Amino acid sequence: MENRKKIERISLIALLVTIITIPLYTVIRTYQGTEPLNEEAQFVGKETCKECHLNEYNSWVGSDHDKAMQHVNDSTVLGDFNNQTLEYNGMTHKMYKKDGKFMVYTDGESGEMEEFEIKYTFGYYPLQQYLIEFSRGRLQCLPITWDSKNNKWYHMATEVYPTEMIESTNWLHWTNQAQNWNGMCADCHSTNLVKGYDVESDSYNTTWSEINVSCEACHGPASNHLKWAAKAEYARDTDNNYGLVLKTSGIDNKEYVDLCMRCHTRRGSMSDFHHSADIYNHSIPNLPMPDNYHIDGQILDEDYVYGSFTQSKMYMRDVKCNDCHDVHSTKRHFEDNRLCTQCHRADDYDTYNHHFHKGYGESGEAVIADDGVKFEVGEGTRCINCHMPAKFYMGPDYRNDHSFRVPRPDLTKTLGTPNACNQCHADKSTQWAMDNVDKWHGTSKKSQYGEAFKEALTGSDAGYEGLVNIYNDEVYPEIVRATAISYMGRHYQTRSKEILYQAMNDFNGHIRYNALQALMVDDEKSLDKVLDKLSDPTRAMRIEAATKLNNVSQDQIPAKYKKQFAKANKDYKAALEYSADFPSGKFNLANFYYNTNNVQQAEKFYIRALKQDPELHAIKVNLAILYNNKGEHNKAEKLLLDYLKHSPEDGSTTFTYALFLSERQRYDESMTYLLKAAKLSPDNPRVMYNIAMMYDFKNELANAEKYLNKAININPNDANNYMALLNLYMKNNKADKTKATAKTILAKFPNIQDKAQIEALIK
Repeated sequence: MENRKKIERISLIALLVTIITIPLYTVIRTYQGTEPLNEEAQFVGKETCKECHLNEYNSWVGSDHDKAMQHVNDSTVLGDFNNQTLEYNGMTHKMYKKDGKFMVYTDGESGEMEEFEIKYTFGYYPLQQYLIEFSRGRLQCLPITWDSKNNKWYHMATEVYPTEMIESTNWLHWTNQAQNWNGMCADCHSTNLVKGYDVESDSYNTTWSEINVSCEACHGPASNHLKWAAKAEYARDTDNNYGLVLKTSGIDNKEYVDLCMRCHTRRGSMSDFHHSADIYNHSIPNLPMPDNYHIDGQILDEDYVYGSFTQSKMYMRDVKCNDCHDVHSTKRHFEDNRLCTQCHRADDYDTYNHHFHKGYGESGEAVIADDGVKFEVGEGTRCINCHMPAKFYMGPDYRNDHSFRVPRPDLTKTLGTPNACNQCHADKSTQWAMDNVDKWHGTSKKSQYGEAFKEALTGSDAGYEGLVNIYNDEVYPEIVRATAISYMGRHYQTRSKEILYQAMNDFNGHIRYNALQALMVDDEKSLDKVLDKLSDPTRAMRIEAATKLNNVSQDQIPAKYKKQFAKANKDYKAALEYSADFPSGKFNLANFYYNTNNVQQAEKFYIRALKQDPELHAIKVNLAILYNNKGEHNKAEKLLLDYLKHSPEDGSTTFTYALFLSERQRYDESMTYLLKAAKLSPDNPRVMYNIAMMYDFKNELANAEKYLNKAININPNDANNYMALLNLYMKNNKADKTKATAKTILAKFPNIQDKAQIEALIK
């Protein structure tokens, strides 16, 4: 019955399309259509679509996509610029008009108050932001924001960074990169956006074909479609998708959702090119992992829907975005439970015996949710309030979680994750919610992948088994299985190798890419697996392969792969340069140059990255290593000490500094930092080994023996630690221990290189 209703609805839509398109031929048939369709498609603008697709065009006009970005004028600006003021950070910010222009008086790049002219509006509802032009082609997004839901001004920093006072030197300040339109926002608010970032001049020449999100943002450049439509009906090719670059009909839900993914997800972008059937040719979606999601996949930070929706049963059962949303107006098809009862039986689910909440008009009291939202009596009957709980972002933007999950207060108790019951009934306990859910729906609960993910953080056997079960079970969504793969690589690298190899050949891009990313290249087999991915059909895979191969000795790359590697490296560098407007992008580009032995360029981009964001302390470690290798030891030490001042709990860098001191023959200082590193990184066998060598140097046999045994206990499969212990006993004439260790080595490593010499020790 449910499927039949859905088919009938889809059939009706198809019928309507047919009715609309038949008379349109009479409008366009007078055009001459002799041009070939195999030329590269060009953007032609929304007005060329209006003539034939008037209904869709009219739906789009006034939508959030239409108003995503606009030129400033009296009709587009919603904010009150009638000499208004706003207090923030001890400053009085002013919004006013001057000579017909919209102006703001606020703290600029220097930290001093300045006057700025607003050039563009950004967004419309529930908030509207404003863009200011700066040097080097930059547009910066003002934090002084208009709340169009409540008609008032507010400062964005008070909502997004409530515990911080953002000064002009902070990377988060509105004049700096974190609030830069060109790199942070532009590609999802305009059509045919070309960022135009020049890595050498650190400047932009950003362009668009249309200022807002128009027809071709989703359908692709339409010049060939116009040529197709201009042909007589009998002459039209029926196998070329009407001359359009992207298919938006006759596709499955994965293909459909992937069309929306480009903007509706947290992601990394590799280029401006977005019109590809495979998302991994232009973007790398974030997995539902901390810090953007709770451990069970619920939204935490802004996720823009894709990462949530692709976890859901809805997605797994072929639901698409347009089943709930009109893609041209961007509005929901219904604002009540009819949205859900398109597929779910109302007589089963839209009843008291399912939701157990009072209906509209019944007596009772409103509740105040944990975020301050007031829910009146009757609101508890709405499907979305229990299955799509919302959170505020950027102030008034109340966004629903699209993972469509059953409320699980029991997981609040075990995982610390939120649940819809207690989010709404903030005055009630978790146990109260658990008791009611048990009473209404029974005590039996399905396992949830967050339980396995949390256990995996401990590194336990149970955690590993849980991840393997999730990966192997195709009942779980692909993005969840990919998340399990990522956790395997982080916490079970050695045990997971064979599974990672298998996953690298998976059909699904999420799984394949994250398996490759999780893999550590530390032996010949893993190197071979990465080399094979240089010919992968997706750009992200080839770039990730190049990333890993740049970290191995180049003489390890066989000649037959050199050409593929060079091509992938070229793409890798282009992707790095594309993202180098951000400090992290400059940092990655510097690492690329360092790994390819271009030390001068590496130094330049390390310095640029650190200048752009002085709080990105990790840069200091890499730059220190560069200086140390150049023989500029004073610069290296200064950077390492400054880093450890800000990150004193970093055992790895503490160890690096200890080795630096040892190279300078400052052994007592080195030992101090080695012992500190051992406390901070008790599972690092290299730290224990180096402490042992230092004690050996000081002729302290007992301590040297103690730390070598620690190294062996941490990594019992490393022959080097056993050999170091053997040499220690031989050096100190410990005959019995020498023989015992030699026997252990021969038993554990029967093919060890120095086998004959070791056998001689036990004769």
